[in-house]
Amino acid sequence: MNVVVVLLDSLRKDHVGVYGNGWIRTPTLDALAEESLRFTRSYPESIPTIPARRAMYTGLRTFPFRDWIPQKGETFFPAGWQRIPEDQTSLPEILQPEGYVTAMITDNYHQFKASMNFQRGFDVFDYIRGQERDAYRSGAKVSQEEVDRHLLSGNDGSMESKVRQYLSNVTYRESERDWFGPQVFRRASEYLEMARDEEPFFLVVDSFDPHEPWDPPEEYRNMYDSGYSGPEPIVPNYSEDNYLSDREIQRMRGLYAGEVTMTDRWLGTFLDKMRDLGFMDNTLLMVLSDHGVSLGEHGATGKVAWSLGPELTDIPFFIRHPDGLGAGQTSDFYASLQDIAPTILGMMEIQSPVEMDGQDLSPLLNGDGPEEERTYFTSGYDDHVWARDDDYVMFGPNDGSGGQLYDVREDPDQDNDLAGDHPEIVERMFNDYVMRDAGGEPLPRY
Repeated sequence: MNVVVVLLDSLRKDHVGVYGNGWIRTPTLDALAEESLRFTRSYPESIPTIPARRAMYTGLRTFPFRDWIPQKGETFFPAGWQRIPEDQTSLPEILQPEGYVTAMITDNYHQFKASMNFQRGFDVFDYIRGQERDAYRSGAKVSQEEVDRHLLSGNDGSMESKVRQYLSNVTYRESERDWFGPQVFRRASEYLEMARDEEPFFLVVDSFDPHEPWDPPEEYRNMYDSGYSGPEPIVPNYSEDNYLSDREIQRMRGLYAGEVTMTDRWLGTFLDKMRDLGFMDNTLLMVLSDHGVSLGEHGATGKVAWSLGPELTDIPFFIRHPDGLGAGQTSDFYASLQDIAPTILGMMEIQSPVEMDGQDLSPLLNGDGPEEERTYFTSGYDDHVWARDDDYVMFGPNDGSGGQLYDVREDPDQDNDLAGDHPEIVERMFNDYVMRDAGGEPLPRY
């Protein structure tokens, strides 16, 4: 089999129709669910972008971020944000000697910064420049008026340079095809045309959309919110949401929803190309996200470690087998990104040369039990930890203080903090879940 992994950065599970959203259009993902095994309790191994991808490529947990080495040239420093360590093996490095042509197509600029080296093991790595703060083009030609039109008065000081750089990077746009998500999926479709002569192949299509900046074309910009006349909230502060008015929050949510629908549409063009070329008959397909994003829920915007609600932690995850195994079914197994590498190797019947922390999910496609049951799951973001079991979600600082607790059976949106009433449950989940997965040693605080 060929293998295709599609990663959609910052896609919230609650913004996909098949996961219960009734107002955002995601026809591609909804149709994919009918052909896939869909996970209903999938979570990031760790947050945000880079730690999540390290787990995906290595099958190893990055949490609890021990021996973290900050990378040169970075402006964002959550614990665990570093290149794949040299003593770890990346999935494409395992597949290459097995005869697979390996390719990555992405506009996720964090991976192709000079200090990151995420192209390890890829025969082809196609980087589409210009997302977010990527120092791609000079900002001298962008007027202050244009910057102000995409900047709120409450945005923190670093956002002006971010907006100016981004607007400089996209001055060439003429049609929807020039937006980043469409570029990624068009380039991936072009690769498929060549891949007919290169089978078997392993292809990663890593789309930064629907990550901010949220500036979809006009069709999508007003699809979920019209009549707005103020500055466009295309970039959120990673902070409390008190810098925003209610109307600005509404607009931010509409812009994000528009990005989701645009991304879904261009994912659809890519999957159509796979069908046209016959690859759906001999290709294992995985589609998932790395984490979500807060849009004013629980008093936060962006990705902040102190607000680990479902808007940030709950991710969509689909596995489509070419023989239809598991099609239209769901699994409540706690699946995550570190399971991707062992699952692919298991389905290819390739013995991993290194031990991995993740599990091979392929037995679930056959309706069998997993290799090992997971009765709980843990995750980490910088100096905070998160854990859940069938009954509760707990999160807080990684020294065990100030934890929050939610009964997900009665309160799935996590609005009612029960930690004050049940400190013993918070303590139990921290000790029995978080500390167990951390190896019993105190977690590092940088």
